Amino acid sequence: MAQVVQMTFNPFQENTYIVYDETRECIIFDPGCFETHEKQALRTKIEELGLRPVRLINTHCHLDHVFGNKFVAETYQLPLEIHALEVQVLAAVPMVCQMYGLPIPEESPEPGKFLKEGETINFGNTSLEMLLTPGHSPGSLSFYCAADKFVIAGDVLFYGSVGRSDLPGGDHATLINAIKTQLLPLGDDITVHPGHGPATRIGYERKNNPFLN
Repeated sequence: MAQVVQMTFNPFQENTYIVYDETRECIIFDPGCFETHEKQALRTKIEELGLRPVRLINTHCHLDHVFGNKFVAETYQLPLEIHALEVQVLAAVPMVCQMYGLPIPEESPEPGKFLKEGETINFGNTSLEMLLTPGHSPGSLSFYCAADKFVIAGDVLFYGSVGRSDLPGGDHATLINAIKTQLLPLGDDITVHPGHGPATRIGYERKNNPFLN
């Protein structure tokens, strides 16, 4: 059975996820660790759980989700995996950091593999289906585990809200369509692990999210 560990990092309070199962293999999604102590906290958690990272994946490549890419890639000798439509978003990170008045972080490695919607990610005894959920970012991917009823959704669907769509490559109508066609059909009992804030359920958002009604 897959387990999801949430760690919240950086000034944007971004959720980094470690997803692992009984084999102790794990995937690190969106390492947002910015400060040295945040990087150490991520490494310590992995060591405490006795995990072996086997993949490094960005749901999308906005700055707050990629700060720790270099650290994770070098520490665990992993190639970065993203959707091809996120390449320009990743390349813009140093410029966006300057716009926010943040120090330019360690430069992310170039993608080592491009992920495609509809494919399946396998690690340990676990499978995750990739869903293309654009609108917040052009190549945003969500990762759905049917067996354990959860989805790693990036900045697409939040508790009571949705991702912003006013950034380059964003589009509100596209975002809402992605949620309604890709996430809501997964079922009301599916837990959503978003890029910011607490986890939620598809059923709760279907009934209560003001952006979906």
